[in-house]
Amino acid sequence: MSRFIAATAAYPVSEPRRFEDVERTLSNWVEEAVGQGARLLVFPEYAAMSLAALFDDAVRADLAGQLVAMQTLRERYLDLHRSLAMRHGVYILAGSFPWQVAAGRFVNRAWFCGPDGRCDYQDKQIMTRFEREQWAISSGDAAKVFDTALGRIGVAICYDSEFPLITRAQVEAGAQILLMPSCTDAAAGYHRVRVAAQARALESQCYALVSPLVGEAPWSPAVDVNVGAAGVYGPPDRGFPDDGIVALGAMSEPGWVYAEIDTDRAEQVRANGQVFNYRHWDEQGSAPAQRVAI
Repeated sequence: MSRFIAATAAYPVSEPRRFEDVERTLSNWVEEAVGQGARLLVFPEYAAMSLAALFDDAVRADLAGQLVAMQTLRERYLDLHRSLAMRHGVYILAGSFPWQVAAGRFVNRAWFCGPDGRCDYQDKQIMTRFEREQWAISSGDAAKVFDTALGRIGVAICYDSEFPLITRAQVEAGAQILLMPSCTDAAAGYHRVRVAAQARALESQCYALVSPLVGEAPWSPAVDVNVGAAGVYGPPDRGFPDDGIVALGAMSEPGWVYAEIDTDRAEQVRANGQVFNYRHWDEQGSAPAQRVAI
């Protein structure tokens, strides 16, 4: 299928009291997007951190303690997304989760669930200062590309989107669509991700979908403030908007942003665009720049 509707969420952080609250909220969001014809649904980085509200005050206030406690909910969280994808016949990128992979080692993992019940994950590759210095989140498994009935899809979690070689490897493996879930606590962070998404769409002549966590959670030391706007970007070339903005939501306003994705259109740009960024990538060369005194 080359043409379909995608929905990318500006998803609000919350303070659930029971896991059933999480199930109800997520189910309502998915049903809304499916009702608008969406076949691909994208949720943000660290959307799972709302689950930390289910624990007592001591755990809620403890960055390290949250990571351990949340492991008791991770299979239920994954099963929720798997069941929603199967029930509605859609693909869902779940909000990323601090997933324990070894004793004392956690990665930032986003699970991608398909309509037939199969799920796989993408781990974040490069950690931010907060993840490295305060939270002890580690780099995970290498970048992947998911073959789907909608096309080939890569995931670059937040900061990863700012490093072009990560997404270039995915594009060279066939990715036509890049999903960029994010969690940023200031407008500057949001704009870094947005600029990166537009740059990746330009240089690889593909789609880039940004899904931010939004809202405030004063109880959480991890996701207390979250800003951003959901958006869908493409190459500013034939068949796309001149500015490359396919769809853009309001700043920090919860809700879905919808866009028609047409992978044939992206392939046409790669084959016969005004420019050939995708094709000319290797012409950059690898020799270091020469220093010249003037």
